[in-house]
Amino acid sequence: MKSYREAGVNIEKAGQFVEFIKSIRSSAMGDGIGAFSSGFKINLNRYKNPIVLATTDGVGTKILIAEEFGDYTTIGIDLVAMSVNDLLASGAEPYSFYDYIACGRLETKLLNRVIQSIVKGCEEGGLKLAGGETAELPDMYADGDIDLAGFAVGIAEEDHMLPHIDEIRTGDTVLGIPSSGIHSNGLSLARKVIPKSERNIRRMLLKPTRIYAKEIKAVLQTGAMLGAAHITGGGLKGNIERVIPKKLKLSLNRTWKIPEIFKLIKHYGKIEDEEMYRVFNMGIGMALICHSEDVPLMQKISDQNNFKLLRIGSLKNG
Repeated sequence: MKSYREAGVNIEKAGQFVEFIKSIRSSAMGDGIGAFSSGFKINLNRYKNPIVLATTDGVGTKILIAEEFGDYTTIGIDLVAMSVNDLLASGAEPYSFYDYIACGRLETKLLNRVIQSIVKGCEEGGLKLAGGETAELPDMYADGDIDLAGFAVGIAEEDHMLPHIDEIRTGDTVLGIPSSGIHSNGLSLARKVIPKSERNIRRMLLKPTRIYAKEIKAVLQTGAMLGAAHITGGGLKGNIERVIPKKLKLSLNRTWKIPEIFKLIKHYGKIEDEEMYRVFNMGIGMALICHSEDVPLMQKISDQNNFKLLRIGSLKNG
């Protein structure tokens, strides 16, 4: 064995992939693709005390559903959403995104679809794809295998960072913005309980994660939002209780309409309600906390910006 290619790594194909990324025309494309690093200027006219926030996440075993259907046209939206929604829940404005793609063999058509969907996610999230890494690892992944990780950076005004935990009190209202479906959590369970013969139902698992950039930007301007929780692993209770004082507990009313995909997962897996709510978002992708007297203002903003805001619960003394 005398070459890198014989060892399973194709440098030329990797270079071609970088050139393809550079050729993508989109408002979400940054200027630093292919460079050793990238950055952005902080507009000090917009921020008094800017705080730079960063987060990272992946798409878990949702990538296996994409592989099952040979459909990688939306998985990049999921990747961006998982990190961007975390930034938004902290009160940050997303600025830049970075991807890491690992695979057993560089397959040009597959990777092109993945990167195009990442760019689409950046467009939806209002941030730039500023860089990334593609690793061909033939001794770690089989041909056709792929894994994704994403990293997002944002800026928040120090006084506007969430949660305002000292202001959250008993009686506060918890509002929910609906999810688009299963998002990117609980797929390990969903894949196992939905029969492979139920192709149409399994394809529902591919629906991309909703990105809440426009919604959170709108409600942040009210100054009424005290906290936000991106509903991921751990469900509603597990995530909302991360952003409230330990002396309080969450009381859910469970009156909203549960999307069909969760009813099907429950049916096929014979899963108890408590486990469903512990694992899945159950139709609520982002939860917001405000004082009860501010609910009309929050509802007004949601109506003006054409998104649903549902009363899903309240906070009680623990």
